[in-house]
Amino acid sequence: MLGKLNNRILLSKFQRHFSSINSGGGKSPIGLTSEYLVSELKNNESPVIKVAGSDIDGILRGKYIEKDKFESACKGGFGFCSVVFGWDSSDVTYDNVTFTGNHTGYPDVNVKLDPNTYRTIPWESKIPFFLLDFYKDDGKPLPICPRQLLKKVIDQCRDAGFEPMMGMEFEWYNYLEDNHSLHAKKFQDLDPMSRGMFGYSTLRTSQYQSFNKALWDVWKFGIPLEGLHTETGPGVFEVAIKFSGALEAADRATLFKSACKEIAHRQGIMASFMAKPNVNLPGCSGHMHQNFNSLDGKKNLFINEKHPNEMSDTFKHFLAGQLMLLPEFLPFYAPTINSYKRLVDGYWAPTTPTWSYDNRTVSIRVIRGGKAMRSEFRVTGSDVNPYIAIAASFAAGLYGVLNKIPLKDQPIQGNSYDYYKKGQVSRLPRTLNESTEALAKSKVAKELLGEDFVNHFVSTRRWEYRQFNNAVHPWEIERYLEII
Repeated sequence: MLGKLNNRILLSKFQRHFSSINSGGGKSPIGLTSEYLVSELKNNESPVIKVAGSDIDGILRGKYIEKDKFESACKGGFGFCSVVFGWDSSDVTYDNVTFTGNHTGYPDVNVKLDPNTYRTIPWESKIPFFLLDFYKDDGKPLPICPRQLLKKVIDQCRDAGFEPMMGMEFEWYNYLEDNHSLHAKKFQDLDPMSRGMFGYSTLRTSQYQSFNKALWDVWKFGIPLEGLHTETGPGVFEVAIKFSGALEAADRATLFKSACKEIAHRQGIMASFMAKPNVNLPGCSGHMHQNFNSLDGKKNLFINEKHPNEMSDTFKHFLAGQLMLLPEFLPFYAPTINSYKRLVDGYWAPTTPTWSYDNRTVSIRVIRGGKAMRSEFRVTGSDVNPYIAIAASFAAGLYGVLNKIPLKDQPIQGNSYDYYKKGQVSRLPRTLNESTEALAKSKVAKELLGEDFVNHFVSTRRWEYRQFNNAVHPWEIERYLEII
């Protein structure tokens, strides 16, 4: 039996664990088995444990459970209300999904803690935390669970001999608001943390040093950051999360959004990952840096040093698959009504299925640099569900590799927006409704990600569009109330 470890040694082990490739299940690289965790958590002073899992919108839904229940929960799982996959981001229940609803009575669905995701929350009295996976009654993974979807795609990549690697970036707006002031102001005229456009400003990060320093606490939460700086826009920050295996990258990205909101609240700040909160300001990206490694992790399979541009055939086929499927996969990368307000010409967001070398106007930017060779997938905004976006993007890339789809499109030279204006490239769908209906017809999406997941996801996006379409918006009031 493993001996008792003090907190400092545990933290060191966890930091090494989070830097490794997440195995996606089973025993972790440093041996964080269920039995070991039960033994160790008895020594944690917290009487409770916090658990959470991702819903379709990437929102963490969870609860606190007493420590005495942890052993049974860790070994056999427990029940969690299926409504987490039966309602939207505002807790309004869908009327168009088959998985759960009034017709099923909203029964419990089975969940299990993933012992590999063990963390303690520095800003919450070091309460132990675990991520959840959702399962069917027969013990098989629940097809509509976003984290299970990603694990499925990772297995497909590994079966083909590839280890998918990921690094996520987020931009987000910070406001001097809270939940009460937000509603009191009716979500209008919000006060940004700072005014003016200050990208890469050392002045602004210094002036808000307390918030900046507090954000680095996510390191102690198992989310190692590569960089943190201001981005252009009032009160806008950008973070780059360190490269890792795809599942670990998705966990880190999902946890960062939630952690950032919690940390910001303690600083009197409201952090928003909405893609485009102001029509006159840049939107918030959620770029994905990707490549395939060999299964032993020793080789970047996107590199061919003999090629003039160092791109391997695997990399070219990967890009070709992503570009070919981008129009019909777009709701996975742009999942909200607001996502499409960000995808407009000239605002640092792509509008066409294009690629190039080190060009920030295209959908996929190829970054060369020896072992760091990778693609930067620039379509996704900060409102994305990382599990779904990462799963879909790697599934599309793998599809291109396995089918040896040729990279026929030439790299864009200069401004990609001009290519569309001249009719040289096509335009991505402009609305959630348009892109959702394209996804609904996609046979490839159902083949790669499963019919159950795609049908459920499509239904939730149709619901989202219907809620928007049925509402009366301020723009309509201002435009028609008096003059019509």
